[in-house]
Amino acid sequence: MITATNRALRTPPARAGAQGTGLSPSAAMPSLPSLTGLRWMAALLVFGLHVNNFGYFGGTGGRFVKWGFGAGATGVSFFFVLSGFVLTWSARPGDRALAFYRRRIARVYPVHLVTLLLALIMAYTLAHQPRPTPKQALANVLLLHSWWRPWWQTLNPVSWSLTCEAFFYAAFPLLILVLRRLGPRGAVALGGLSMAAVLVLARADAHHWWKYALYSFPGARLPEFVLGAVTARLVLLGRWRGPGLEASLALALIGYFLVPQVTPGYTATVCTLIGFTLLIPAAAVADLHGLPSLWRGRKLVRLGELSFAFYMIHLLVLRTGTQLLGKKPHFGVLGGLAVTAIVFAVSLALSWLLYEAVECPARRLLLRRRSSRRAPEPASAPAAAPD
Repeated sequence: MITATNRALRTPPARAGAQGTGLSPSAAMPSLPSLTGLRWMAALLVFGLHVNNFGYFGGTGGRFVKWGFGAGATGVSFFFVLSGFVLTWSARPGDRALAFYRRRIARVYPVHLVTLLLALIMAYTLAHQPRPTPKQALANVLLLHSWWRPWWQTLNPVSWSLTCEAFFYAAFPLLILVLRRLGPRGAVALGGLSMAAVLVLARADAHHWWKYALYSFPGARLPEFVLGAVTARLVLLGRWRGPGLEASLALALIGYFLVPQVTPGYTATVCTLIGFTLLIPAAAVADLHGLPSLWRGRKLVRLGELSFAFYMIHLLVLRTGTQLLGKKPHFGVLGGLAVTAIVFAVSLALSWLLYEAVECPARRLLLRRRSSRRAPEPASAPAAAPD
């Protein structure tokens, strides 16, 4: 899911942290704009993956796009780790579970419902579009469809990652309670167990120990979320000792380009998880200490704010394009670039419209009654996901 809260991540870098870095537990957390910029890059990977899957490029162009974006599904893994980090970063002592759930619903659900409605209209008006059964449609509305593999790609396919995010949100109040009781060593141990779980699950998926693939199964994606939460806790405690931003980015890129060497699907998570788990806290630390960060630029942060809406709408635009372009048209380089640019521009324009006309107003409306009674709380992060 791509849904990290923008307000908590977009303001100028601060030089103070939380425990171990100068802030009391009840103080407002410093913003981390680099994480919002990175969120846009992850959404762009998912977009590139789908451009590759829709076959806009043929020949040399197609091979280049596949090389660059064939592993783009790992952008969803980045969103899962990011979600755990940002929710833990912005969590406050004494916050009630119901208040937390209300904020998450306000953050994710309005855009989900609008894009779901658009997907439903497309299913009944465009040619060659699969039509959902009533059970599939209801599962999509309730964000349950990814629990049953045959349903995970129905209607708006990218929304499967929101089912995972909904599961993460349900587990988060218990997770943050456990993390606050653990010291730094306990948090590191929990992170190690989460990494080991991913390795075991990847082997199980590659060798078909279960009937259905684990890529979209929410329970199998929980360790990524936990790893993000663990790293955030270590940063909050002033005990994070990971590499800097440049080294972490290098490790993330190496892992990304190793993906074609492993079994497709969940196993790809193993390649990128270490790099992503290091990159996110490294970017946070850079913001906290005012260190240089490519991802903190104003335009990139603005695109990051639109990334959730972009993630949710772009595949519907690509599907609509098949009515004009056909399936896998395999254009030359110039033709493929032109079509991709048009699809990208339309998707970005619609994401801006969703953000300004749906996401922000709906969140204000759903949270207005609560905020009128008490001071506003920092927002958190989410899911995107290729999801």
